[in-house]
Amino acid sequence: MQHPRDVLLGSQAGAVTLPVCDHYSGVEARMRKSLALQAEMSEEFGTCVFDVTLDCEDGAPVGGEAEHAALVTELLLAAPAKARVAVRVHPIDHPAFAADIATIAGRAGHRLSHIMLPKVESAADVILAEKALQGASNLRVPLQVLIESPFAVQRAFEIAAQPSVQSLSFGLMDFVSSHGGAIPDSAMSSAGQFVHPLVLRAKLEIASACHAHGKVPAHCVVTEFADAQAMQAAASRAYREFGFTRMWSIHPAQIRPILKALQPSEAEVEIATKIIAAAALADWAPISFEQKLHDRASYRYYWQVLERAQRTGQSLPPEAALYFA
Repeated sequence: MQHPRDVLLGSQAGAVTLPVCDHYSGVEARMRKSLALQAEMSEEFGTCVFDVTLDCEDGAPVGGEAEHAALVTELLLAAPAKARVAVRVHPIDHPAFAADIATIAGRAGHRLSHIMLPKVESAADVILAEKALQGASNLRVPLQVLIESPFAVQRAFEIAAQPSVQSLSFGLMDFVSSHGGAIPDSAMSSAGQFVHPLVLRAKLEIASACHAHGKVPAHCVVTEFADAQAMQAAASRAYREFGFTRMWSIHPAQIRPILKALQPSEAEVEIATKIIAAAALADWAPISFEQKLHDRASYRYYWQVLERAQRTGQSLPPEAALYFA
């Protein structure tokens, strides 16, 4: 049996796939709870539905950066073997950056799913981070990048083109504040961030850069962490209107709304399953389905619907589930 991924994706087969949620925590108790929650939900859904990113940039107290990096390293080393755990280090121009890389990647690089680089302005910053990693470890740890300024938005395509980069994330609050008051604080809210033209332009540039290079665009935080409805609405708009396929969580209560927003509907899964099954029976030649022509271009789309359903922990019909056994 030919697998749909092998038949349909072609040059897209090398595109990065990641869990749809990236959950951040920086306080010790919350980091431990995040790791425990990841294990619980992986058991519940049968797959890892969110990454845990341990935060050094905002999590480390000023003056306590070295101690925080050591704590993060110990948590990484103690995490379950199948856990997906990352770290956000300090920016490359911060005095603690080199020590973060040396301590965390040097001792626990083999346990890292990726390293998040904040305040990246250009591809040159990515290359500097790569060199620091090479000095600390022989391992190739994937990099993810935070785009947080107008200059970085301008360079999004060249940053996304770097082979070591998996994903670009949009840093909304830093982006707004980098405009010196020219963008109002309302643009940092869950609803207002979908209104201001400069914010919308930044989101579109980041998503487009990622899709051009087979990388994953990750949407910014929603600070109203107690409002599940606002969280789900923002995640849904980010995915369906702006092409973001991953989203940040800053509170455990945000994880399930993100999963729900980025899941295909049951109807979409049902149609995708029927079309892929019919295509496979036709050896991937064109077919007519419900009086519409389908060929490999649309097969590719419907296969990706099934992949997204699987990554978000949805139950699949048996004829689709067999491809993920």
